[in-house]
Amino acid sequence: MQSASDRHEYPAHWEADVVLRDGGTARIRPITVDDADRLVSFYEQVSDESKYYRFFAPYPRLSAKDVHRFTHHDFVDRVGLAATVGGEFIATVRYDRIGADGMAASAPADEAEVAFLVQDAHQGRGVASALLEHIGAVARERGIRRFAAEVLPANVKMIKVFTDAGYTQKRSFEDGVVRLEFDLEPTDRSLAVQYAREQRAESRSVQRLLTPGSVAVVGVGRTPGGVGRSVLGNIRDYGFKGRLYAVNKAFPDEQKELDGIPAHRSVRDIDGPVDLAVVAVPAEQVPEVVAECGAHGVQGLVVLSAGYAESGPEGRERQRELVRHARAYGMRIIGPNAFGIINTSPEVRLNASLAPEAPRPGRIGLFAQSGAIGIALLSRLHRRGAGVTGVTGVSTFVSSGNRADVSGNDVLQYWYDDPHTDVVLMYLESIGNPRKFTRLARRTAAAKPLVVVQGAGTTPQGHAVRATRLPHTTVSALLRQAGVIRVDTITELVDTGLLLARQPLPTGPKVAILGNSESLGLLTYDACVAEGLQPSTPLDLTTAATPEDFHVALAGALADDSCDAVIVTAIPAVGEGSAGDAALAEALRSAAEQVPGKPVLVVHVELGGLAEALSAATSTAPQAASGPPTIRADHPFRALDRLRATPAPAETPADETRERLIPAYPAAERAVRALADAVQYAQWRREAAEPGKVPESIDAAIDEKGAAALIDGLLMRGQGLTLGSEETCELLGTYGIQVHRALPATSADAAVQAAATLGYPVALKATAPHLRHRADLGGVRLDLADEEQLRRAYAELTELFGTPDELRPVVQGMAPRGVDTVIRAVIDPAAGAVLSFGLAGAASQLLGDTAHRLIPVTDREAATLVRSIRTAPLLFGWRGSTPVDTPALEELLLRVSRLVDDHPEVVAVTLEPVVVAPRGLSVLGASVRLAPPPARDDLGPRTLPAY
Repeated sequence: MQSASDRHEYPAHWEADVVLRDGGTARIRPITVDDADRLVSFYEQVSDESKYYRFFAPYPRLSAKDVHRFTHHDFVDRVGLAATVGGEFIATVRYDRIGADGMAASAPADEAEVAFLVQDAHQGRGVASALLEHIGAVARERGIRRFAAEVLPANVKMIKVFTDAGYTQKRSFEDGVVRLEFDLEPTDRSLAVQYAREQRAESRSVQRLLTPGSVAVVGVGRTPGGVGRSVLGNIRDYGFKGRLYAVNKAFPDEQKELDGIPAHRSVRDIDGPVDLAVVAVPAEQVPEVVAECGAHGVQGLVVLSAGYAESGPEGRERQRELVRHARAYGMRIIGPNAFGIINTSPEVRLNASLAPEAPRPGRIGLFAQSGAIGIALLSRLHRRGAGVTGVTGVSTFVSSGNRADVSGNDVLQYWYDDPHTDVVLMYLESIGNPRKFTRLARRTAAAKPLVVVQGAGTTPQGHAVRATRLPHTTVSALLRQAGVIRVDTITELVDTGLLLARQPLPTGPKVAILGNSESLGLLTYDACVAEGLQPSTPLDLTTAATPEDFHVALAGALADDSCDAVIVTAIPAVGEGSAGDAALAEALRSAAEQVPGKPVLVVHVELGGLAEALSAATSTAPQAASGPPTIRADHPFRALDRLRATPAPAETPADETRERLIPAYPAAERAVRALADAVQYAQWRREAAEPGKVPESIDAAIDEKGAAALIDGLLMRGQGLTLGSEETCELLGTYGIQVHRALPATSADAAVQAAATLGYPVALKATAPHLRHRADLGGVRLDLADEEQLRRAYAELTELFGTPDELRPVVQGMAPRGVDTVIRAVIDPAAGAVLSFGLAGAASQLLGDTAHRLIPVTDREAATLVRSIRTAPLLFGWRGSTPVDTPALEELLLRVSRLVDDHPEVVAVTLEPVVVAPRGLSVLGASVRLAPPPARDDLGPRTLPAY
């Protein structure tokens, strides 16, 4: 809450760019005294009907008093926000705090009246819904908990804005006016509504870029060569279905065409709309192009130009200005420094990229931040699609470059419900918003596989990324928990993607291995064991095996209920040549058709003919005549082109009409690793279908309001603080977390007095930072049964480590013996709230044996968290020891999760050690850090990354 001295300061953190329902953008910002002329101009463009709905009477113009009232705000009790495009208002919203009598009031009054006005030309774009999210967040920040709105019954659009928002509300009708009252506290439904709107808007914004009806390439050279001329040629040669224009301000006035394409000196000279502009001019000329495109109504930009944030501080500021400039016109940007975009849909056929070869049409969505990696991925898919492992192509491809605006999150929103994409492959050098990415990934992975290669943690120049304190391995682990199939190389990315695009998901880890090479079968067996699969003894068909032998063996393995997947190993048959390859491919395919619900993979050694024969069926989408070359008509396996496999079962990530091609791999390790990824993903899908919950039983010991009051009081001392021992125990106690009492022992006599208070036996511990939780250094003495032992231990500690002031010794009652563990929760600025668990001790720290989960965790996640560390067997009776009380440990994890989730002011919690005994547990040490919550997070209103 602002004080009287600063309540009129401009709240710059309320400014935000948002994506609207139709995919365009708008800027939301507070209204100030400088906006008088904009407000008057805006009001003049609103229809009389909309004015009547706003003021309940004819109100043709604003008086000077009205303008003053609507532009002068204290940003506490009276707040106005405007949505702008091109610097001009398109909508406004305002709240005024009121008391119980409905009159103007100040805090502690927690109710406000809210009213909107949207320009008629922009109604239906979702502007009011976006403004409601932002004004609601502002109101909560200022201590307002409830909105009231009076609406005429005929104003059904505005009533729908309020009722569809998902807040808990009350509705009444009096004196011909509908009165709506609703709480501003986010609910599960309001968050679901917000996320659904976010998905539709961001998906639509990407769709507008990938499915344009008209494209202008700006910066086309007059002579062959150069970036602009190359992209223009790629768009033309790929058969773009829309209108294409070449733009260069250096064109002579009399030039009307270039290579048969209409040519213009400026985008403004084009007669007709332009949906997408591909910008390939020097960086210093881009602002002029952006202004021309914005004035012409261009919907989006692909900026290939370099010289931005990747080039240093000056370029970084140039990049910020580019984004601000484009968003002011409602345009979104792919780039700068982008490689381009591709859409293989027959209705679009857009290759607005520098790719020398366009990919085959298919059902894989491909995203790469790096142009070089984008080339490599397209090349590998093209090469393997041409005959190595089958004809599997791409639906859409996006290379985002510096991803100053459109990022992997936006494209993921598009692919989530894109009917033309079944598998998503992403190469991410950095993740700008891991918290949002994991949320989107979890939802996407529940519908279709998402395979990701993540950079090693070094952020490339040009990428604006929130700072994270989490190790790269932790972020990777959190991605896997969200259903992301995390791989290490682009080779693995393609290997796994091709399997998921062609085969059904395995129902378990049991693998049958068969083939004509005993050695290759054993290599495959060992690889399966190393990847955690459960292989059966390889079936050796011997080198004399015929295609019929393979057919019988594969059909039998697939029919076996103890088999979840089959790996076929094959080596060349001497002297058989391509005819034998074709026969073997047909034998495997026909056997696979008999049991279509299980995946089949082939490991081949220098057997190009078999791989080509296995892939001789048609691609996963119709292939246009102008596309890349396929198997020639006179190829000996062309007769197999019409073969189809039986449609996949519903659980697979494909639609019901797709054929099933058998993927082939040149090495056993690559095939097995891809299969292991598919097994783990299938298991995640099954578990995600029945998510866990937070047991209601823990609610009985939780005092959420008491904790909130305590936190508010503590934060009044300062902006951030680490709580003392008593305060920590009190706060944790409100969530049913009891900390074993420890008393300071500033002298031997004080230690004896503390032990008398607690009762023997006791422990004496040094709590100085360099000795805390380090029993291995000798700073802890346990099981002290009487005063004599306590005094002797006190003397030993002070003799070894220094004075009591240096040691900070405490006396604590002995807890039951058990396994020492550590529980931590932190708020990471990028990833959000993370709960961590591991065993205490130097060995676990050195090995990095710590597991992590995103908060809030469910009962199922708490159980898997405990079991996912490598040293977990110590909790479950390893080598004959007594198992400890893991249910009590899981409940403690849930309580810590609830505390951090309920109170964002709690930014760090450490419980160390937590001794888990055969019955119950003891929290022997705890620390808590508080800080004011962030003004905006992923639970706040929709926003684009700030520039």
